[in-house]
Amino acid sequence: MASSDQTVLQFSPSSASLSARVQPLVIFNICDCYVRRPDQAERVIGTLLGSVLPDGTVDIRNSYAVPHSESQDQVALDIDYHHNMLSSHQKVNPKEVIVGWFSTGFGVSGGSALIQEFYSRETSNPIHLTVDTGFQNGEASIKGFVSVHLSLGDQPLAAQFQEIPLDLRMVEAERVGFDKLKKTTVDKLPNDLEGMEASMQRLLALIDDVYKYVDDVVEGRLPQDNRTGRFIADTVAAIPKLSPQAFDKLVNDGLQDQLLLLYLASLTRTQLSFAEKLNTAAQIL
Repeated sequence: MASSDQTVLQFSPSSASLSARVQPLVIFNICDCYVRRPDQAERVIGTLLGSVLPDGTVDIRNSYAVPHSESQDQVALDIDYHHNMLSSHQKVNPKEVIVGWFSTGFGVSGGSALIQEFYSRETSNPIHLTVDTGFQNGEASIKGFVSVHLSLGDQPLAAQFQEIPLDLRMVEAERVGFDKLKKTTVDKLPNDLEGMEASMQRLLALIDDVYKYVDDVVEGRLPQDNRTGRFIADTVAAIPKLSPQAFDKLVNDGLQDQLLLLYLASLTRTQLSFAEKLNTAAQIL
């Protein structure tokens, strides 16, 4: 039987278990860059900075926009500006390196493969982060992709983007700002008390969900999960046992400290303004 050579289409090895963690500052910065974009620009493209954690997770901590121009079949990036910004960032945070790039819009676009190819020369296996700044239906679509190369023998043919898991963690103060950012129109930004009220309402809703889950498990409407039960027990055990009087005193003491800081800050601003006016009057005389 005569043997024949076969050429097989194959994908290059990819990090199937790769995941990324995005800091809220990155999302806020991307949205700010989109608002400040040139009038003729439809989207914003930029560089992602961060590091790779010991477990292999990519920690995305910073970003900056890169000027660009694009048409249907080509994309031109300002490479000099990109390198100058990278050098300036690394003077402040030398541990932050390029981990990928971002673009505004929904999903991967036609020119993404060209930009991915450029960042593949800057770092190995760059992450492509997409942020839907339109916030359709009040939701933010934030996705991460890596590219997998399709080759025919030794000849590369194309690149395919595969979505990876993203972990977007926020503290309560950042969550309040992010919820306001998702709204297309905002009358005013919430103050400290309004932000605390929104956090308390969200906490009460979560407690109601946990209470309903426990009640359904006890009544037999849902199957029991030992892992979830231990997690709830550990959470309840971590709450300090305080009497209502002690809790009220703790809250009032914290409020008094905040009011004192606000008073001192206002007094300092007044003193600086008064000193500046005296200095200006002395120079005139």
